[in-house]
Order: sequence, then C-alpha cells, then structure tokens
Amino acid sequence: MQNPPSRYRPATLLVHGGIERSPYGETSEALFLTSGFVYGSAEEAAATFAGTLNRYQYSRFGNPTLTMLEKRLALLEGAEACRVTASGMAAVHAALFAHLKAGDRVIASRALFGACHWIVSTLLPRFGIATEFVDGTKLEQWQAALAQPAALVLLESPSNPMLEIIDIAAVAKLAHAAGAIVVVDNVFATPLLQRPLALGADVVVYSCTKHMDGQGRVLGGAVLGSQTWVGETLHPYLRNTGAALSPFNAWLLLKGVETLPQRLAAAQQSASRIADFLAERAEVARVWYPFRPDHPQFSLARAQMSGGGTLVSFELHGGKEAAFRFMNNLHLIAISNNLGDAKSLITHPATTTHMKIGSEERARLGIGDGVVRLSVGLEDPEDLVSDLAEALAGIRHASHDKRI
Repeated sequence: MQNPPSRYRPATLLVHGGIERSPYGETSEALFLTSGFVYGSAEEAAATFAGTLNRYQYSRFGNPTLTMLEKRLALLEGAEACRVTASGMAAVHAALFAHLKAGDRVIASRALFGACHWIVSTLLPRFGIATEFVDGTKLEQWQAALAQPAALVLLESPSNPMLEIIDIAAVAKLAHAAGAIVVVDNVFATPLLQRPLALGADVVVYSCTKHMDGQGRVLGGAVLGSQTWVGETLHPYLRNTGAALSPFNAWLLLKGVETLPQRLAAAQQSASRIADFLAERAEVARVWYPFRPDHPQFSLARAQMSGGGTLVSFELHGGKEAAFRFMNNLHLIAISNNLGDAKSLITHPATTTHMKIGSEERARLGIGDGVVRLSVGLEDPEDLVSDLAEALAGIRHASHDKRI
C-alpha cells in the first residue's frame, strides 16, 4: 500500500504512511545511505540545480528515506508538509530563524525547555529580535503582550518539566490578530494526544529523539506546517544551513513510529497509575499530571488533549537533598535527562535541563529544588511502583536517622 490516504487512523498511517518502494519491492522501508546522487547527463544536472527538474541532488537537501519519514509525520499530524532535522533543537532553531529577521518581535511562554529558553532570551536578541516572556497559563498576559504587532509566538504545552497546559486556541487567536505565527513544541503530547494545527497553531516542532524513536537510539527533529511556509520559508533555510538528518537515523525513526501508539498507550497507563500512587505518599509534597483532577489546568487538558501523556513531575519534601537521595535510591528507574524512552528515566530539572536559566527564573516557573521529572517507560507498572516506594522509604529512614 503506497501513500495511504489520510482517512486511515493513526496506527495505520504510522505503519504505511509515506512508503515509496524501490523497483526491488522491499517490505521494509529502504535505507538510502548515500550522501549524493548521480545524473544521467550534464544537462540533467544543470536542470536539477536550475530547479526545472525535480529530483534528488544531495542528502543535505533531500533523501528518499527522509522523504518517507516526512510524509508519514505529515499524514499523522494532519499537516501539509514536514521537514526533518538533525535534532529537536535544530527543529526549534530552524522554525524560528527561518521566519524571523532583525526588528521582529517574539512572544514566548516562560515555561520552555532550557535550550529553547536560551534561544529566546539570549540568541534572538543578538540578531536584533525583541523578545518578551509571559506566564503561559495567564491569558491576560498574552493579551497585553500581543496588543502590539509581533512576528512569532513560541510555546510548549504540556511544558517541560512542570506540565503546564496552555490554551493553544485562545493564544493562536490573539497571535494571529497581532500578525504572528504560532509555533508549538508538542513533544510531550505527541501528535497522538494533541493536534496543535487543529487548534489554530501554524507550525509544530518535535524532538523525534523522544517518543517517536522511543528506544534511546538516535537524535532527530521535525517541523510541520503549511506547504507554502515549509516550502518557501523553512526549506531554503534548512537547505543552506545544513541541519540535515542522517538517512540512517530517519530509517530508525520510521521503524520507531510504527509502534508509537502501542508504546504510548502502555506508558501513559503506567504514568497515570504512578501519579496516583505518588499523590498518596507522605514524602511527596505535590504531583503534576495533566489528567489528574488536581492539576491546575485539568479542564483545559481534557479539552485539548486525548490523554495525559507519559511524564509525571513531583516535588519531594526536603528539597535537593531529598531529591538526590531519592534518585540515588532507585534501582530500576535510571537517572537521565532524556524522555519518551522504553526505559523509565528520571531527572532533577534544577540541576540538569533547567540549570542554566538561573534560580530566579526557576522560582518563577515553580521548579523547586525538590522537583523531579519522571518519564515513564514500558516496564511492568507494579515493578516501577515498587522501585519508587523503596526509594521513597529510603528518604523517610534517612530523615528519621538524622532526628536520632
């Protein structure tokens, strides 16, 4: 089945979408592990570079394996076009810099991944681009910031690591009135749980390194949007700056996304179970999970997402000392700043992913020293709960020993 229509459901699209078989009729997608392509004549080469002949030239510009991945992700997202990149941060960087110029103005949610925060706070101003942060969950701040013209809005929902939910439709309406495009980092939700384009966003970015690979193997990113914006704005930027995804990595991502629905469903079910377990523990001050009724934006999460996702964040009594002791007590769950993996992973954002934004900014975001972020994997949920319980008990015993 080649290029199935978008009427097929996501699980089908993730297996069959975008396949272009070679004359050999292979079952698995072909891996075109080549840097360049040969021409039948000098005239053919000249026509290709002149743009009068559409064919592959060089894998920095395009490659059949990359094309299959791009078509598959576009079908899943409901987007007209997609370009893949060497990493998730390459995708964010390209989405912003392809669109912006000196003198433009960017409005961003304060709750961004550390590297994204750095691009907005530090890199963009170096190129004469004005930037302003708002508290993403407060619509009145978006209204005030977008009362003046802007070129681009950037947000994450759910955010990393505090799982804030932003009203994408409301922000998009305000942004469009101000002349801005809306770029949404949808990595925590994946396209299976949230469709930003359907909510009014213009561009969606992903770190394919996370759930799409799901095996902790390769880096990759994706940018999706309209055919016009991707073709006229994004593609020339990527073509000439070189953030190209390896064909081998693209092939692994093609195989990874085939099982995304099954992996996501299993990990999400475990995450919900673990969030409920943690909420009952005396060592835990607070739990954040979008589909728990005590989440600050629970109603909004249920309205614009179809599931709570695979990430759980929680705060331990006792701050950094308790968080470190807890993490060091874990045996099954590994300490790593990655997420969306088959293996459950945990990190301490204040000293890893969000260390460089500074203590003042972390305080504004609620990223306390006792906060940890858990990416739930595919292990048996009861084994994960047991591991967490033993590690939490270790904190309690240590506190008791200190009192003695």
